[in-house]
Amino acid sequence: MVTSFQNSSLPTSSNVPEDFGYRGLIIGLIVIGTWAVSTGFLFTIDVSQTPIYLIIPAMLWQIFLYTGLFITAHDAMHGVVFPQNKTINDLVGNVAVKSYALFDYQKLVKKHWEHHYHPASTEDPDYHEGTHKNFFIWYAKFMGTHWSWWRILGLSLLYNVMKSQLHIPDDNLTLFWVLPSLLSSVQLFYFGTYLPHREPAAGYSDDHRATSSYRPLWLSFITCYHFGYHWEHHEYPLLPWWQLPKARRTLLPEYVAE
Repeated sequence: MVTSFQNSSLPTSSNVPEDFGYRGLIIGLIVIGTWAVSTGFLFTIDVSQTPIYLIIPAMLWQIFLYTGLFITAHDAMHGVVFPQNKTINDLVGNVAVKSYALFDYQKLVKKHWEHHYHPASTEDPDYHEGTHKNFFIWYAKFMGTHWSWWRILGLSLLYNVMKSQLHIPDDNLTLFWVLPSLLSSVQLFYFGTYLPHREPAAGYSDDHRATSSYRPLWLSFITCYHFGYHWEHHEYPLLPWWQLPKARRTLLPEYVAE
């Protein structure tokens, strides 16, 4: 029996709070379900008759949901979507990451734990190649690590199936399916890799080689599901995304969320 999360203690590798599981599963299913309903609805609207001031918020909403899909899969990789049952936990992660961009869940799990074991090093698949620290070059390397021609082919085939068989217009597919997925990768990279793992002027200060950005809770949530609390994530990798602000408050009792 694992213990519950208390303000005086945080989970370690052998201490995953049991009550996280049910909330994690519900939250994960809400994220996936909301993405599915939103995407299905946006596929049906007439883009030509919809004003731009509604199209842009709809796209931003889709980007936010796509980011949520990957964050849900990420929590599954840490086993915290549903700790009581690995099969269900991994199934949710698989559905989330397939919905995101047809990723291979098991390969992502392996690469993600390499990142945790060797953060910001040449053995870290998410890190730059050691020389070019520029945002754009690093992002290109990051994408090249996680993408493959087979996945691009699969997504292209899926696009054409949805267009020809389901009669979803090109504009809807581009605005609410293709672009949100791609732009969410920029959001995930910027807030979840580039900002927390770029080397400070004084050099890295601990083994996590990660820093945190502390924003008001509402802004922390919409930027990247609290992954600005990145040092906390590396220190306590068995905390789900929605508990990271609580980790911050526990570590620094004087911290007051805005």
